Amino acid sequence: MDALFFLLITGLAIACTLASRRLFHYYQLENYQFRGYLHTTVRNWKKTCFPGLVLALAVTVILLDTNVMAQYPVLAVCFCLAAMICAGLLLRRSAARAAEKKPFVLTVRMKRLYAVTFLVHLLLLTVLCALCGLPSGMALLCCSLPAMPVVCIYPLLLPVWVLAAAFVAWPMELLIRHLYFRDAQRVLRQRTDLVKIGITGSYGKTSVKFILATILSEKYQVCATPSSYNTPMGLSRVIRGQLRPAHQIFIAEMGARHRGDIRELCRLVHPSYGVLTSVGEQHLETFKTLENIKKTKYDLIRSLPKDGVAFFLEDGGICRELYDGTEKEKRLASLHKVDGSSVWAEDVNVSPAGSTFTLCTPGEKVTCETRLLGEHNIKNLLLAATVALELGLSLKEIRRGISRVRPVEHRLQLIPSADGITVIDDAFNANPHGTDAALQVLKAFPSSRIVVTPGMVELGEDEEALNRTFGEHMAACADQVILIGPRHTAPIRDGLLSAGFDEQQVHTVASLQEARQHLAQLAHAGDTVLFENDLPDNYSEN
Repeated sequence: MDALFFLLITGLAIACTLASRRLFHYYQLENYQFRGYLHTTVRNWKKTCFPGLVLALAVTVILLDTNVMAQYPVLAVCFCLAAMICAGLLLRRSAARAAEKKPFVLTVRMKRLYAVTFLVHLLLLTVLCALCGLPSGMALLCCSLPAMPVVCIYPLLLPVWVLAAAFVAWPMELLIRHLYFRDAQRVLRQRTDLVKIGITGSYGKTSVKFILATILSEKYQVCATPSSYNTPMGLSRVIRGQLRPAHQIFIAEMGARHRGDIRELCRLVHPSYGVLTSVGEQHLETFKTLENIKKTKYDLIRSLPKDGVAFFLEDGGICRELYDGTEKEKRLASLHKVDGSSVWAEDVNVSPAGSTFTLCTPGEKVTCETRLLGEHNIKNLLLAATVALELGLSLKEIRRGISRVRPVEHRLQLIPSADGITVIDDAFNANPHGTDAALQVLKAFPSSRIVVTPGMVELGEDEEALNRTFGEHMAACADQVILIGPRHTAPIRDGLLSAGFDEQQVHTVASLQEARQHLAQLAHAGDTVLFENDLPDNYSEN
């Protein structure tokens, strides 16, 4: 193998690595899960195939003029090298400039994947060309040899090569994750004074986490996982990087997409207090059944020590069932007083400006005010108040904490605009329960009310039926609807029309950007616009 040959396949390896930027983004959006990456690449096959097709065409055109290449091999190879790398850079730049709802982040892990992908390309190209009987770099430039079709076709399989690189990198990533995990465990073991609280649920866990952190801050130094950090690696990073000796309480949000995820997080945190916010049809695509979701969420309660305390939100359904079946010390928060309630509410008044209610315990009451929208947020406040009472806060401290709670970004966040249009931003991860709650909030606002939504995803076999029901409920709360993505929102449209909604008031567009442009023509001062869910780039139809 001569230097020209090595230079040429190195250039193609670099170009292929650079051109895979969108595929890396899909892998990152799917939390580095192989199955999710495969589903995403199939679902977005046009975007997936485009970079490889462009690169393959560029390589083919470059290698066509074999007479010139044979006469000036060094110049030809240098030209090929430069052209292929430029093509890869242009494809990478094109992917980076695309409107991304959740931007690609060049993390340390992603840098490692870039390096592994380049090495995999280099190895595969060398082996494939060797198998074709390639004697030299000069021979590679001749159309008669089998190696040229190999080089030209190779970029078409970019999604496969990225998956292969991810497989190669997986053992290394497992080792790194294990080391971070063990170190985070060590940090927590040394903090015998630290109160550890785990929060999980199909929905509401992030809101309850921030509410609880705000209330507990009235008395304690609190460290809560930021944003939606709820995976083993995310929690490990927070424990190792943000937990300080001054912190008295650590609140860990625990997310799950597969059976066993909560057990792994509990092995890390070992919480003494477990909070279950809800059990519903979130992530049915990966859990397959509601029973699997139920068992997974309840793993948090199973993991509590004998002297631990479990907290449940009364829902009249699965959470109540799990509460009744729990033999450990337990507490129940409910909107209205029921058998077993530790905390409940009276005199509830929900309005577009916020809510007021009386927080009640068996021995005391206090009137509370909050800027949070919707009855469901009062439930979240009551659940957090139940935990706070267990940790020794007075009702006055809890009331003060509740008044300080601010809406979580993209979760029924009220955003008044300069043009008199009220925006309700509920763009984060819609689920059937959440959409119902958001629609009830919207219904409290005066007409005209506009809903902008791409619908719900990751609901498995029930997705179409649940989106249809979403449309039926929407018909009673909205005056106009903008649906993003004609294919995925078809069930919502059917639900709207079956409920008697005016077809002329249903507008279907291809992207969020187009929806905003359409909204600028529809909305006027005094209108209220609800942005319900915002699908990540791997679910975009555009």
